[in-house]
Amino acid sequence: MKIIIDDKIPYIRGAFEHVAEVIYLPGAKTTAEVVKDADALVTRTRTRCNEKLLAGSSVKFIATATIGYDHIDTTYCETNGLAWTNAPGCNSKSVEQYIASTLMVLADKNEWNLSEKTVGVVGVGNVGSKVASICKLFGMKVLLNDPPRERAEGGDKFVSLETIQNQADIITLHVPLNLKGEDATFHLGNELFIKKLKNIPVLINSCRGEVVDTNSVKNALKEGQISDFVCDCWENEPEIDLELLALTAIATPHIAGYSKDGKATGTRMSVQAISKFFGLGLEKWVPVGIEPPKEPEFEIDGSGLTEQQIFSKAILHTYDIRNDDKLFRKNTELFEKLRGDYPTRREFPAFTIKVKNLETKAIDKLKELGFNI
Repeated sequence: MKIIIDDKIPYIRGAFEHVAEVIYLPGAKTTAEVVKDADALVTRTRTRCNEKLLAGSSVKFIATATIGYDHIDTTYCETNGLAWTNAPGCNSKSVEQYIASTLMVLADKNEWNLSEKTVGVVGVGNVGSKVASICKLFGMKVLLNDPPRERAEGGDKFVSLETIQNQADIITLHVPLNLKGEDATFHLGNELFIKKLKNIPVLINSCRGEVVDTNSVKNALKEGQISDFVCDCWENEPEIDLELLALTAIATPHIAGYSKDGKATGTRMSVQAISKFFGLGLEKWVPVGIEPPKEPEFEIDGSGLTEQQIFSKAILHTYDIRNDDKLFRKNTELFEKLRGDYPTRREFPAFTIKVKNLETKAIDKLKELGFNI
C-alpha cells in the first residue's frame, strides 16, 4: 500500500509507516506521475484533486485535512469510484478564536461596546455556530442566516440575508464555496449585496476568498459603503490583490483556522478515515507532540475593568491578530510561506487564568469560552 501525504500536514509522520509506503511531498509537487501508483492521498487545499491528477491512477481514497473541499472534484471522484473525505469542524474553534480576537481589536480601535452591536452570521455550520455563540457571550445581538438549515429545521431561529443587510453592524461570512445552485455562494459579497447594506457595517471574510468579489469590496471601501473589511481569505491566492490589502482594516494570509489544535484535529480525522476505509486498525490514533503555548498560565486582575476589557485581556493573550496582520503586510510575497511556517497558536482550553477581583459572572463566561480557571 502506498500513501502520498502533503508535507505541510503536521503530526502525521509515523502514523502510517508501519502499514504502508509513505511519501511526503509539497502540495505543488503532487502530480499525476507521483500519484499514479498510490492508493491514498492526504492533502490540503493547495492540491487540485481532479481528472488531470487522478485519471489512470490507482488512487482509491482522498482525505483532505481541511474543512473545505472545493479543491476536490467530487463529481469526478464519485463517478469514478474514488472515495473522499474532509475534516468538518476540525478548525472551528480556531476560527472562533480568530473572530474573537478580531472583535476585540475592532472594539478597541473604534471604541465600541460590543453589547450594543448587532452581528450577522452568514453560514451557521460548525464554524458559524461557534462564532454566534461567542458573540452572544459578548452580549451582542446575533442574527443567523443559513438557507439550507432553515429549509431543514424551520425558520424560527434564522433570518433572511435582507434582514442582516438592514440591521447588522458587523457581517461575518462562514459559508462553503458553492459555484452554482440554489445555495450558490460564489461572489455572494458582490456589488448588489453591498448596495443593500444599511448600517455601513464591518465585513469579515474568513471562509473562502471567492465568496467575496474583490472589485466590489474595493469600491465599497472607497465609497464608504462598508466601514472596514477584515480579510483572511482572498481571491486568486497566493497572488492577492494588493490594493484590497491596503484598504483592509485587518489582513491575514488564510490562517484563521491554523491553530495547532485545529491542525491536529484535521490530521487525526484524516488518519482515522483512511484507516477505516482500508482496515488499518488506526481508528483510535491521535497526534502527539502538540506544542504548548509560550505562556500557558497568566493572571487577570479585574479591578476597574469592564467585562469586555476582561475578555479582551484573556483573548488577546492567546492570540493577538494584529501580529499576523503586521507580519503579512511586510511580507505579502511570502503568502504560502507564512501559511506553511505558521507559528504555534493554541486555542483557549490550552490556557489557565489566575483570576483576581473578578465577579463570578465573568469567571463563568471565561470558562464558557474554554479557559481553565
